[in-house]
Amino acid sequence: MSNPLLHKFNTLYSTAPFSKIKNKHFKPAFEKAIESAKNEIDTIVSNTSVPNFKNTIEALEFSGEQLSRISSIFFNLNSAETNSEIQKIAQEVSPLLTEFSNDINLNEDLFKKVKLVYDIKQELNLTTEQEMLLNKTYKSFSRNGANLNDGDKLKLRKIDTELSKLKLTFGENVLAETNAFELHITKKEDLKGLPEATIEAANMVATQKEKDGWIFTLDYPSYIPFMTYSENRALRKKMALAFGAKSFQENKHDNQQVVLDIVNLRNKRANLLGYKTHANFVLEERMAENPETVTSFLNDLLKKAKPAATKQFNELSEFGKTLGIDKLEKWDGAFVSEKLKKKLFDLDQELLKPYFKLENVIEGVFTISNKLFDLNFEEINTINKYHKEVKTYKVTNSKNEFISILYADFFPREGKRNGAWMTSFKNQWKKNGENSRPHISIVCNFTKPTDTKPSLLTFNEVTTLFHEFGHALHGMLANTNYPSLSGTNVFWDFVELPSQLLENWCFEKEALNLFAKHYKTNELIPMEYVKKIKESANFLEGIQTLRQLSFGILDMNWHGKNPLEIKNVKEFELKSFENTALYPDVESNCMSTSFSHIFQGGYSSGYYSYKWAEVLDADAFEYFKENGIFNKTISKKFKTEILEKGGTDKPMKLYENFRGKKPSNSALLKRAGLL
Repeated sequence: MSNPLLHKFNTLYSTAPFSKIKNKHFKPAFEKAIESAKNEIDTIVSNTSVPNFKNTIEALEFSGEQLSRISSIFFNLNSAETNSEIQKIAQEVSPLLTEFSNDINLNEDLFKKVKLVYDIKQELNLTTEQEMLLNKTYKSFSRNGANLNDGDKLKLRKIDTELSKLKLTFGENVLAETNAFELHITKKEDLKGLPEATIEAANMVATQKEKDGWIFTLDYPSYIPFMTYSENRALRKKMALAFGAKSFQENKHDNQQVVLDIVNLRNKRANLLGYKTHANFVLEERMAENPETVTSFLNDLLKKAKPAATKQFNELSEFGKTLGIDKLEKWDGAFVSEKLKKKLFDLDQELLKPYFKLENVIEGVFTISNKLFDLNFEEINTINKYHKEVKTYKVTNSKNEFISILYADFFPREGKRNGAWMTSFKNQWKKNGENSRPHISIVCNFTKPTDTKPSLLTFNEVTTLFHEFGHALHGMLANTNYPSLSGTNVFWDFVELPSQLLENWCFEKEALNLFAKHYKTNELIPMEYVKKIKESANFLEGIQTLRQLSFGILDMNWHGKNPLEIKNVKEFELKSFENTALYPDVESNCMSTSFSHIFQGGYSSGYYSYKWAEVLDADAFEYFKENGIFNKTISKKFKTEILEKGGTDKPMKLYENFRGKKPSNSALLKRAGLL
């Protein structure tokens, strides 16, 4: 059987040949690529020359290229286009990949060579980038058990294998619970308050499922409008309870024990490597450096945000009473907030949506990227896609040089996880005089077009698209020598800077005028709406800040202490939330069991980084605002000092090179109205 994954991709720009790849190809491809990668490692180890940067560190960096490519394709599909067969393969290949990773990290002869080079690094006259690669390589060994004795190495292997399986199980359980629930409405009066487009989308879902009426699901484009606009409080409650009970129902998709197993294994692993907690282990390789800094950062913001949040919650509760809601519950929050926002600013999300047709917003983010970073985007249909809804673009610069391929996948469907993310199918690197360009992907879950309307975005969805596109720019503009330092391969609390920074353009008239046009009349968004968007930008910001801080605190509590004593997930979560809780608790709900960011994704001990990066992005955007939001000099500095540099230097050094000074949190507090 010829396996397309094991051959050079003879395709345009060496893109993945999705149409030729079948599920049956993945496992054999992984097995073969692991074998090839092991042979490459053996070649490095058996080299009789004196170990040096080129024959050891660089050789190791460029080994396993085929395996890396197969992994990117497979695990991206497992997030965006999965099915039971792919999930089964994931459970089978994850332990193989963990074992292979451990085979490298625990290879004594290989580590000896790396250590020899590391020990004489002062004599090697390395560039900053080479030194970063050497440090990263050495730490990847030491932080993964290379200094352990044989018995402890075996323990580490066992822990890593178990963790890789548990993380997959966690994600599969959440997806299964999301797909299992549907709110089937058959009476028209139960749709009161819902926007026409939301009703039409729900009818489409029902039709697809061969049912009458309207079906609402826990996917964000269905769930959020329902919770924001439905006037039927009982149905809002039903939706909210289902959403909050994901994988907390003592059924086969329950994640309570999975959560406890994950945190205990992470802690055990950290202890084995000589760290006090998992958070100590993780934060050693972050800008924040240790749990104390993170806790202090979160508590400082909590102190500043809590008075505003409490005041805003009381105002919201009082306003709720005018709507007949005596006691504000979680299922009332979005609904009452939207009504209050409309009263205060006369601003309704539904009024804005006609000005944010998806295609126009895409065109807008392209135009802004062109004005800032000289990029051009051309939709091409000559490369393979993994799903017919995916759009593909060729990205070039003003000199018509090829920069990147961009995949964009915008709508929810079964087999695609909730949320929005950026990823890559291929990193950028330089080798043998060639600058091998990246293949970047953004994945979102926006409302699908219907028979009568195009996909119209809420303003929140507009900022989501800009956010993910900021990450994509980081990936597309990468210009480094080594793949592991390229693009978004930076310290985790720095990675959100480009994404959060780009969101700022959504609030500026000069930027909105480029794309916010009515989908029917093509008229520009009225000035009064732009003014209201800006005025309402801080609406309930105290509550929003407290919510983000609560997630960061929960994350640090799970990972910054010894979890051995934790027996009850829900009780532990409640205790973590006691300083940030505003709404009454719902006994049947639990956040941790579906908190995919920290238990499936890469945010364990890192959720604080959203707020951390907000300090950076507010400070950086203030620099733009002072000099013009399309200032070429500043955007060029951001491109060359941050976007192109990836992880080739310490983040604070890169930031200071761009900004000329360290960031201050005053810009964030001012922007959020918390000063």
